[in-house]
Amino acid sequence: MLLVEFWNFLSDPSTAQAFWRGSWITFYLTGVSGFLGLFMGLVAALAKISRLPLPRWLATFYIWFMRGTPLLVQIFLVAFGWPGLPLSFGLRLSDLSPFWRGVFKIEPFNAAVIALSFNVGAYNAEVIRAGILSVARGQVEAARSLGMSPLQAMRYVILPQAVPVMVPPLGNNLIALLKDSSLASVISVFELAKNTQILNTQTFRVFWGWLIAATLYLIMTSILEQGLNHLERRSSAYRNPQAAAVASAGRRTVPMTQPRRQP
Repeated sequence: MLLVEFWNFLSDPSTAQAFWRGSWITFYLTGVSGFLGLFMGLVAALAKISRLPLPRWLATFYIWFMRGTPLLVQIFLVAFGWPGLPLSFGLRLSDLSPFWRGVFKIEPFNAAVIALSFNVGAYNAEVIRAGILSVARGQVEAARSLGMSPLQAMRYVILPQAVPVMVPPLGNNLIALLKDSSLASVISVFELAKNTQILNTQTFRVFWGWLIAATLYLIMTSILEQGLNHLERRSSAYRNPQAAAVASAGRRTVPMTQPRRQP
């Protein structure tokens, strides 16, 4: 009886479409926010290890604020606090020019992207900073003695060695971001959690709705995990000179002396 009810619920075209669209929006929201968060994390990490006081202070404050406040509060701050900022000065949106109305009027999806990007960027910054600092100082000094600029040393010496160290924790941040994207439902972003909530109010099959949503989240995180495991193995291979030479030649890698990490 339960299986029949479950199948009738899932086989409904409107139900399947709601789950499909919600899953797609969730994956898209995660991808955009993850890409922007990676860029912001790199900028914040470089600023925090900079010798210039102002960039270092700004990066430190940004990381401290984003890691010390709840993500839900950050989403509310962007979605509702920022558009309401003119009211704090006695202004209404209708009193502003079209340009400033566009600045303070944020669509729910864009607000979710901004909040999620800033949040994950702070965590990525600490991961990237730790990865950069894991490279021996002597190699950086050797690169500078060969006439490399700081940018060239970062590109050709530091990052190639730091990336394999960064990939696992950055991957964990991305998986956490996918699950945290469900909080965007509170500002009416029609991702998987929001579509499931709407569907439950229409069909009253709450258990099946959330069970399917949990299964879809599990599938998406598993896909991400497998892709990140593959990326981790590829990046770790380049830490071995023999594997790097074989990979660059386009041939299949030979067996390594070290045991392969299990996915």
